[in-house]
Amino acid sequence: MHDLDAALGLALTLVVTADADLLEIVGLSMTVSMTALALSCAIAMPFGALLGTCRFPGRGAVVVALNAMMGLPPVVVGLLVYLLLSNAGPLGFLHLLYTPGAMIIAQTVLITPIVAALTRQAIEDLHTEYAEQFRSLAVPGHVAIAALLWDGRWSLLTVALAGFGRAISEVGAVIIVGGNINHLTRVMTTAIALETSKGDLAMALALGLVLMTLALVVNALVFAVRHQTERHAHA
Repeated sequence: MHDLDAALGLALTLVVTADADLLEIVGLSMTVSMTALALSCAIAMPFGALLGTCRFPGRGAVVVALNAMMGLPPVVVGLLVYLLLSNAGPLGFLHLLYTPGAMIIAQTVLITPIVAALTRQAIEDLHTEYAEQFRSLAVPGHVAIAALLWDGRWSLLTVALAGFGRAISEVGAVIIVGGNINHLTRVMTTAIALETSKGDLAMALALGLVLMTLALVVNALVFAVRHQTERHAHA
């Protein structure tokens, strides 16, 4: 019990004094996850909006497959990205394996189906509401999609926050393609696993406190955005 108290006290000290190693790990975690989120949103939101507004043969199968991909096992994603980026893989010439770039790719692959599926649902609900009006005004498809994306911006912000929460908490995929290399690819989740196995509970707890704080902030933002969306809907 005394050891745990001492470790917690030291962890708080590391956080309060902004320990250099701690800041480096947190900074890399944020950089990787935010970059992956930006790429994912750029790819997934237009695709989700298109899927939510268009009707075509096989659409149901695409929606089912997309929803199924929301539950992709992180270690499987990590393995697939590893095989693509390894020296024997088709993208081996890029030499991205065991770099932050590989971690960004893995997180992007992991969260893109989540962002796309949630975007599809949000835009489809809006499209159902506005479809008749769009038809009566002969609004072109791309203009309708742009209008729906703008009108659903609060819901899409919630989608983005959900994607960020998934990315920042990821460990399986990033440790496979990043290798958890000190001062290069060590992020919060992989560092927590490593420091715990080494018995350095202070650093593990400090990182855990930061990660929990980020999770609370993300959840608070999601709640605030949902509240804003409901207020907008009743305005």
